[in-house]
Amino acid sequence: MYEKKRVGIIGGGLVGAMCACYMANRNYEVVLYEKRDDLRKCETETGKSINLALSNRGRNALKSIGLEDIILKNSVAMKGRLLHDYKGETKFIPYDVIGKQCLYSISRNNLNQILLNAISSKKNVELNFNSELISTNQNGSVSIKTQNGIITKSFDLIIGADGAHSALRNQQNNLFSFSQTYIEHGYVELKIESRKSEEMIPNCLHIWPRNDFMMIALPNFDSSWTVTLFMPFQMFDNLKNGDDWMEFFKLQFKDTINLLGESQIGNLSNLKPRSLISINCKSYFSGKHYLLIGDAAHAMVPFYGQGMNAGFEDCYLFDRVLTKNNDDFIKSIKEFSGERIKDGHAICELAMYNYKEMRHLVTKDSYRLRKNFDEFLYRYFPNFWIPLYISVTFTNMPYCNCVINRKWQDKIIKIALFLIIVIIGILLKFLF
Repeated sequence: MYEKKRVGIIGGGLVGAMCACYMANRNYEVVLYEKRDDLRKCETETGKSINLALSNRGRNALKSIGLEDIILKNSVAMKGRLLHDYKGETKFIPYDVIGKQCLYSISRNNLNQILLNAISSKKNVELNFNSELISTNQNGSVSIKTQNGIITKSFDLIIGADGAHSALRNQQNNLFSFSQTYIEHGYVELKIESRKSEEMIPNCLHIWPRNDFMMIALPNFDSSWTVTLFMPFQMFDNLKNGDDWMEFFKLQFKDTINLLGESQIGNLSNLKPRSLISINCKSYFSGKHYLLIGDAAHAMVPFYGQGMNAGFEDCYLFDRVLTKNNDDFIKSIKEFSGERIKDGHAICELAMYNYKEMRHLVTKDSYRLRKNFDEFLYRYFPNFWIPLYISVTFTNMPYCNCVINRKWQDKIIKIALFLIIVIIGILLKFLF
């Protein structure tokens, strides 16, 4: 009798739940282990990146399993960035002036609940919460600490989708060679209540760029806004009490004081800023049985909004590789890792670059000039010239190809500028 392939998934967050959907649709026996409680039965965790920006890659993965429509119905469209200067004056910069494409802001918890509900309805999926990975071995078995003691289970494939501090990756650290980098900036989260929503321009990602730091606000489905302040840790340390924070906001973000409220701003002195980490692995597979996806494979700082989207795209791409290889796990994890590793490295680098763009470059004339130039060529030659942001956010072009495309465009621009200078020089010499 045919025996179904067994897949164990470590991590029941967004990418783990998405992966379980894909693996269940392939008719595998899927067992998911999540070390936390079932978030559908507990209070929402606050202060930890509870908003996400869904873009084309994530939508494509959701569409493939029939969940795109319900996700979009629970999200808020963001048509572009709204920049706030020190005086409170604003400037709108659309994401896609040609195709009018949007990002979609959605609560992490809401999205996770929808995915968990989707896999709960599948008979070939077993969900286990309060279940923590404590050891692995190379024959494909894992030991899990549960509320009833330690259990050991064997699988044909074990997938680590358990985040930047992946237990599976750490258990396999002799084979999963990786580097991790903490940047010198952290973040705290605040909230603009829905009763204040009329004072916010809707359907935008609001940004207060301040060169070395920035604050952003994303819309929630309930009309509230999640606000995140990113700053160097040293700046957080210099703000000792509520009075310091109020003076800081009066100087830097005066137009937000009424929106956030003095009490919430003053309470920032009691909050510890969270850290931001970037992970780069040399391989996403180990031996015959282990594979990393999502943040476990390529955690990135959040400034390109691609962490979730890249993780969802991992699930979509791995599913395609499995189809190509007729469900051969060993061949598929090697092929997936070999093809995806360059993309993981590329998007981690792009995410770091976009922080500089969001907090500093967007205020520069050179940035606006380049953006106008990109949009001009994109409008008239869309198959020839795709701007970097468009290629990353609104296409399925491999991330590494997005970088290659940008470098090629930069060379074209340098050559064009050189030729313009030469021509102007010749004309001036001829005229005078």
